[in-house]
Amino acid sequence: MKIKRKKVGANDLDLSEKIVAINRVAKVVKGGRRFSFNALAVIGDGKGHVGIGFGKANEVPDAIDKSKEDAKKNIFAVHVHKNTIPHTVIGKFKSAKVILKPAAPGTGIIAGASVRAVLERAGVSDVLSKAQGSRNPVNLVKATLDGLLQLRSFEEAAKMRDVPLGKLWE
Repeated sequence: MKIKRKKVGANDLDLSEKIVAINRVAKVVKGGRRFSFNALAVIGDGKGHVGIGFGKANEVPDAIDKSKEDAKKNIFAVHVHKNTIPHTVIGKFKSAKVILKPAAPGTGIIAGASVRAVLERAGVSDVLSKAQGSRNPVNLVKATLDGLLQLRSFEEAAKMRDVPLGKLWE
């Protein structure tokens, strides 16, 4: 099920960034190989806003700058409940699958580097995760974002079920 979320403007957010992956790619031409670089960046404010971006260029600094600019254009709001996520969710992108589970306070982020970067920038500090399928950093980051966008707040869940909010815990 594909869930559409509104993008958030980057103007009034205090963003921190993390470069997740830098990759060198080669194009074989008549005179030899032409090398170029691509970069994957994750940005967020640590308060429920996170974005990812991908940039390509002939030099590494240019690729990083492009990825940061792309990430600023793709910032989404994520539901965070008491420094963890409200419920278990499975994010998918191509052959990558990321399982995210809420954790008790003090657990920390139990995740690999790619998934950890997204969760830290989103403001989640206690979560358990497991990556399955592809271990490609680009696919894992996109699968993690997919999982975070599937999260619903308790209020949204109650509204969907036509149940008063207090009755969910009885």
